[in-house]
Amino acid sequence: MAVPLHTRVADVLRNEILDGTLPVGSALPSESSLCARFEASRGTVRAALATVRHEGLISVSRGRPPIVREAAVAQPFETFMSFTTWANNIGRVPGQRTIEVARRGASAVAAASLGVEEGEPVVDVLRLRTLDGTPAMLERSSFIEPVGRMLFDFDPDSGSIYAYLLGRGADLFEGRHTIDAVAASDVDAAQLDIDPGAPLLRERRRAVDHAGKPIEYADDRYRPDKVTFTIDNTQPASTRAIGDMRIVKESS
Repeated sequence: MAVPLHTRVADVLRNEILDGTLPVGSALPSESSLCARFEASRGTVRAALATVRHEGLISVSRGRPPIVREAAVAQPFETFMSFTTWANNIGRVPGQRTIEVARRGASAVAAASLGVEEGEPVVDVLRLRTLDGTPAMLERSSFIEPVGRMLFDFDPDSGSIYAYLLGRGADLFEGRHTIDAVAASDVDAAQLDIDPGAPLLRERRRAVDHAGKPIEYADDRYRPDKVTFTIDNTQPASTRAIGDMRIVKESS
């Protein structure tokens, strides 16, 4: 399967930042220069820039070129949010097969999380995610309609939905994650190649913008023999703080 051009552009920029070709504090070339260099559209270049920005490698200010940052934090928000980014960072090959992208009325659960009325239009996505070609996670997302409708111009089999939406200007800023265990439904079992009722790790996510407005509700279900979650706690210098929790996905 051919690697999408925006992924290849992001890979080149990432490597040039990490090997010092683009040193910390330097400005990236202009979008027009990158378009010419990679023979790519502006949308492709913006998707690539969104990827490296949300890996913490560059910072962007309105009206100024992107600037190379100091090394990213160990586990940024975007890495946990994006299966594709996480898999790439640990040297695995992420994949996806789209089962459905549909505009429909919000379910009661999605409506409550997104702050909309039950039945109000949202865009639902159902995708199988793989690691090195093996089924690892079934991804269910419900996006508010103004954001989700952008996905009808995107091939979700081509790569990261988050990278695409961020490149289109979606303000996916912060997420709250709840992790528990569930039994595999018939749909889960069929897609993940497991028995119905087998245990799965479930990560429910509510993503919001800078103003706290809900953007996405997700229910992602992982095979525990393929992915586990590790929680690291550190005690900050201030005795008034109770600690900083960092959640890391691990593949087996």
